[in-house]
Amino acid sequence: MLDLACGSGRHARLLAGMGFAVSAVDRNFEAILELQDVPGICAMPLDLEGDDWPLAGQAFDGIVVTNYLWRPRLPDVLALLAPGGVLIYETFMLGNEAYGKPSSPAFLLRPGELREIAQAAGLREIAFEEGYTASPKPAMRQAICAVRD
Repeated sequence: MLDLACGSGRHARLLAGMGFAVSAVDRNFEAILELQDVPGICAMPLDLEGDDWPLAGQAFDGIVVTNYLWRPRLPDVLALLAPGGVLIYETFMLGNEAYGKPSSPAFLLRPGELREIAQAAGLREIAFEEGYTASPKPAMRQAICAVRD
């Protein structure tokens, strides 16, 4: 499993606690240090937005991405998904500027964007949601769960 842009590692910790081997990746070195000794987690400080893609050639049975969007690397992220693998991706979308950060269109998904990207990558959609959510705080969000057949 891959927890991409894992931050403090809440998803990595949950998945590791369920018995999955998790690669937790983030460029925040301090956050990664907090995960170094958690059983089941391989924590790696990597720059996901640099010229070189540090995860090239790897494959994962599951990928979780939340609260992160770097469009230039979306095809690279989806290419990491192994056959039969599951993608769970959720982040902010246009309209979120009314509720706070992020507010730049560069970091906000367009309506239906995750669905389009997953379809273009040949993934089969399991679930898709977009729009306003009140919890954990008011925001405009978009989420997809998809499988590589």
